[in-house]
Amino acid sequence: MGSKAYSVKDSHAFVETFTLPSYRTGPLDGMTFAVKDNIEIAGTRTSYGSKSWQDTHPDAVHNALCVEQLLGAGASCIGKTVADEFTYSLTGENPFFGTPLNPGAPDHVPGGSSSGSASAVACGICDFAIGTDSAGSIRVPASFCGIWGMRPTLHRISEAGILPFMPSVSTVGAFANTIDVLGKVMRVLLRSRPKPFGGINNIFLLEDAFSVADPAVRAAIENSICNLSCAHGVTVSKVSANDIFGSDYDLIAANERALRILQTAEFASTVGSWIDTVEADVSPGFALAYQNVQHQDRSTVNEALDLCEYLFARILDFMGPDDLICTPTTPSPAPLKASMTSAVQFQNFYDRTMALTSFAGVGRAPEISIPAASVDGLPVGVSLIARHYEDEFLLEAAKVLFAPDCERQPD
Repeated sequence: MGSKAYSVKDSHAFVETFTLPSYRTGPLDGMTFAVKDNIEIAGTRTSYGSKSWQDTHPDAVHNALCVEQLLGAGASCIGKTVADEFTYSLTGENPFFGTPLNPGAPDHVPGGSSSGSASAVACGICDFAIGTDSAGSIRVPASFCGIWGMRPTLHRISEAGILPFMPSVSTVGAFANTIDVLGKVMRVLLRSRPKPFGGINNIFLLEDAFSVADPAVRAAIENSICNLSCAHGVTVSKVSANDIFGSDYDLIAANERALRILQTAEFASTVGSWIDTVEADVSPGFALAYQNVQHQDRSTVNEALDLCEYLFARILDFMGPDDLICTPTTPSPAPLKASMTSAVQFQNFYDRTMALTSFAGVGRAPEISIPAASVDGLPVGVSLIARHYEDEFLLEAAKVLFAPDCERQPD
């Protein structure tokens, strides 16, 4: 985040603002947060990034459980933030509610689908924000906006009060400008108990992920992680997806033959059923992407589910509890606004980006995008991925490797 101060109006990050005071004191005392607008707030009408959805659904009766956790830990909510249409995008450009500002690259997209939550944090309007992530919807905007963002272990945080999307792969996560704030927030949401930090055993650079990235991104991140690991005496080595998955599968397979099929089928069964039934007013861009959902061969779901389970088991076998996988969060910095005008450009963006985000997806693993690199002045994230259910270790490892000295005291 730069030094310029941004207002709510400048940020274009909010669907609406309000004040929900904290219930009591706690570890988040004095902090403010914003909520992605697929997460319900009592007395407000959730947009889901869609005017049709907003206009045809009633106000929420209860806050989502994750919101209650934060209010009960001392934080106050200041509003709901813009999301991509039905949260089914990674760019952050919404034709109904506008494109939230990316203060680290104002002419570029903020990334999605948790675009407004990332923007609100990057603009300094709130201390942290929450969003959801299925295929990179926290990690991608964190990378593009130059802030911290965490997707935790799948289903460790309650999704009660989150609008239906892709239940087998979606999770609640958070954004912050520092690892200290991110750690406090995530420990509340994860219901963490104190656990000794025994240090980092190995950092594995996932070669397939680096090969997908732009050369400049690859170089910036390799330099960043190698310099830091050497300073902390951590062993860094390279590993391929074949080393983890076996010779029959790579990152492309993890994405296209496993996770994407599952995501598409679940979206059709949740939001798609409503879209088709009410003939919702959707944007041309969404209509084009939605054709993949409508034309999917659903008879392939069993094979995708079986492959997801197989890849999950292989990752679990490969990683130790004190190991990290390192990848670029995104293969490039944020694209220019309105720059992806052809099907070929969209396909290239999504294929490359989701090849990177699919590893933690099939691994059901926690991942943190860290604002530790830039290319031509544009932010790009470094991702650290830990073993399934090793969220607390990941938070401490990220702090040891990347936090300023003043933040490096273990919690």
